[in-house]
Amino acid sequence: MSKISQLAHIHPDAKIGDNVTIDPFAVIHGEVSIGEGTHVMSQSIVMDGSIIGKNCTIFPGAVIGAIPQDLKFVGEKTTVEIGDGTTIRECVTVNRGTKDKWKTVLGKNCLIMAYAHIAHDCILGEHVILANAVQLAGHVEVGNYAIISGLTGAVQFTRIGAHTYVAGNTVIRKDVPPYVKAAREPMSFAGINSVGLQRSKFSIEKIQEITDIYRVLFIEKNTTSAALAKIEATFTPTTERDAILEFVKSSKTGIIKRPSKTESDDDKTF
Repeated sequence: MSKISQLAHIHPDAKIGDNVTIDPFAVIHGEVSIGEGTHVMSQSIVMDGSIIGKNCTIFPGAVIGAIPQDLKFVGEKTTVEIGDGTTIRECVTVNRGTKDKWKTVLGKNCLIMAYAHIAHDCILGEHVILANAVQLAGHVEVGNYAIISGLTGAVQFTRIGAHTYVAGNTVIRKDVPPYVKAAREPMSFAGINSVGLQRSKFSIEKIQEITDIYRVLFIEKNTTSAALAKIEATFTPTTERDAILEFVKSSKTGIIKRPSKTESDDDKTF
């Protein structure tokens, strides 16, 4: 049975699943769907176009489904879609899509920490973590299991690959390929995300394969096109090899680079 406070404001057209908890002073608009077992806390607002999955938690002050902060938006019917098990912490804002993608999407089991902003047409995969005050501009794509540390901003149309770790207080201006760490200003390659890969049960052999591929791309003195050709010629096709190649080849903004070596570089993954 749902636990819905009489002090919450819920539009009669909203679709509320079983075992949903809605606390006092939460506001739920009409064109909204909230899945089974979700908890919407006080002072949060779920606006038209929001589709919330099962067993999500939305903390106080969050605003889900506000119209895009984009002057090209002219009132088209768009959505925010939030996957099962995702947690939205205090004062997070997630805007609806525009006619570019028609939706903003957060995958299953994401953790979006306090004060983060996810703009229109962003697409986040599953198990993504955005730490406090991460700011994603419009059309940003984030792969599964990516972690973006606090106070980081991503420029519009950039992509952050799966199983990446992005250091805090940085700016993402170029695409971050999968399986890597990215840090510094300007942002650059900082090694393989070996800790994250181990936590995701990647084998030692698989991590070594990824390390060897990125040695060709970032450590050896190859142009990007020469590095891609060498990787294709010398590495047996695998899911990981092909994901790296596809990501780099399809980049429209270009990928992050590796800076000159410094004493602070972590050489353990090279």
